[in-house]
Amino acid sequence: MQKRVLRSVARIAASASWLALAGPVQAAPSTPVFSGLWARTSLGYEKPLNGRGGVDNRMRRANGASNLSELAGDYSDPLLEPAAAAVLKRLGAISMQGIAFPQPSNQCLPYPPPYISSNNQEIQLLQEKDRVTILTMFDHQFRHVRLNAQHPAHVTPSWYGDSVGHYDGDTLIVDTVGIRVTPLSMVDIYGTPFSDRLHVIEKFRLVDNATAKAFADRGEAENGRVAGDNGDGVELDPNDRGPGLQLEITVEDPGMFTRPWSGTVTYRRPVADWAESVCAENTHEYYAGRETAIPVALKPDF
Repeated sequence: MQKRVLRSVARIAASASWLALAGPVQAAPSTPVFSGLWARTSLGYEKPLNGRGGVDNRMRRANGASNLSELAGDYSDPLLEPAAAAVLKRLGAISMQGIAFPQPSNQCLPYPPPYISSNNQEIQLLQEKDRVTILTMFDHQFRHVRLNAQHPAHVTPSWYGDSVGHYDGDTLIVDTVGIRVTPLSMVDIYGTPFSDRLHVIEKFRLVDNATAKAFADRGEAENGRVAGDNGDGVELDPNDRGPGLQLEITVEDPGMFTRPWSGTVTYRRPVADWAESVCAENTHEYYAGRETAIPVALKPDF
């Protein structure tokens, strides 16, 4: 009995010696915390630091920023397949007449990804054990991301698609497929269309305050400022010195694009709570004073 005890002690001592030589045990990486509200004061995508972004607006203001009153995507961009270029050319011609062409934001429709990131100013991530829920300011849109899961073998197309995600160190990676194609399917505020082959990868991570400000400033320089500091929209906290939340988006769609492209959206902390934004469906376009393309029935169905 005493020999067996001595042998056990020896084995434990040998294991301890091996662990000491192997170095300290590494702790499992912690999940990044993205809690709280995040906001920005522009629309569209910021240009990536590396690689090519999506299409640009052909219409510019005197300061070089995109003219958000005339959304005319550059249909000559070699990024576009002919079908996508034709759609952009048609929608741009409408916008340049001072008419807001129909898109999810003015038709009270769900915003599919990645359009939902292009045309939105505030976001909140609710992190749970098995899923992440993404809330957005405009029209109470929300998405569910299943964590550590796989796409079904046969995905049923839906407005937001099928989203699965996982944490990779300090980054939340979301993979989305199966986004429903409709007459108003688009990936950006210029109306660039997508096909049933659309594949969107989103990477959320925290960046330091200086980096967040630099990207946000580049976004404003490119796309203009939507909300001022007059209390009628999103206002950033000028005293915030904490990190920002950056979303990097990669879009793949061989049906509409000749290559994958990417863009970023960078959020910082707002001054106040959610700015209420509700889409009221009606027959009058609510910011240009023109009729919308909401379907109407000229005679009853029954």
